[in-house]
Amino acid sequence: MRIVLVGGTGFIGSAMARAWVQSHTVLTLTRNPEEARRKLLETVQPVYWDGRTLGDWVQTLGTADVVVNLTGESIAQRWTPEVKRRLVSSRVETTRLLVEALQGLSARPAVWLQASAIGIYDQNPDTVADESSPPGRGFLAELGVAWEAAARPVEALGVRLCYMRIGVVLGAGGGALERMLLPFKLGVGGPIGSGKQWLSWVHIDDVVGAAQFLIERNDLSGAFNFTAPNPVTMAEFARTLGRVLLRPSFVRAPAFALRLMLGEMADSLLQGSRVLPKRLLEAGYAFRYPELEPALRAVLEA
Repeated sequence: MRIVLVGGTGFIGSAMARAWVQSHTVLTLTRNPEEARRKLLETVQPVYWDGRTLGDWVQTLGTADVVVNLTGESIAQRWTPEVKRRLVSSRVETTRLLVEALQGLSARPAVWLQASAIGIYDQNPDTVADESSPPGRGFLAELGVAWEAAARPVEALGVRLCYMRIGVVLGAGGGALERMLLPFKLGVGGPIGSGKQWLSWVHIDDVVGAAQFLIERNDLSGAFNFTAPNPVTMAEFARTLGRVLLRPSFVRAPAFALRLMLGEMADSLLQGSRVLPKRLLEAGYAFRYPELEPALRAVLEA
């Protein structure tokens, strides 16, 4: 099987490449082939593209059995108007370019896995969301809706389309957990804001595993929540992380301080919904890490 990763040098893409390269031919579209060679295994083939214009890279899509589109600038920064523009462009405009490339090809992949995020749902501690829940309001929800809509035309080309609505990913060497560890290791870790908001997390191995599951299941399409079946509150997450690290976990990060530092982006940390992976569970996917503490121990004690 030939798998093309777009955004293959990122945290999630790198994990997918490492997992799949032993059994499949893995290529990645990248703006920096040298970085891709350093970060990924030798047998992953980097293909240059600029993410803005059509070029020789287009033929790579025509040889693919699977395309996994993970492209998008990190949301973990202060959302100035310029940053918001880049967040939209790096997701929506880049996805539109990929779709345009596909429309010009006679040979097309069988399946397209499109990254999305659980920010598409209403961010409210009283909300329980599954794939049937409507989009929420605000920048993240609007971004998610536009991101998914940009990929939708591939269905008219006969390509099976699956949206991966990814939660807070826990794994070594990157993601949200990497940014949380330092204060806990220094003994000043604790909940963010009230601690009552939900943290819908997922272990990186289950992101890769669920993606593989969708690739192999020709009968599945549409939206899938990539979250563990047992989300926790921020307070519970802090307690569990402190227990695993053998560190205190009671120093609360006040909401006003986060808003001063991060502006509007702080709301993505201070709000959160209980997002459940209903469709993956119904389809028979068995999570490797359905509970938080074993997931954290697998990451931190490896």
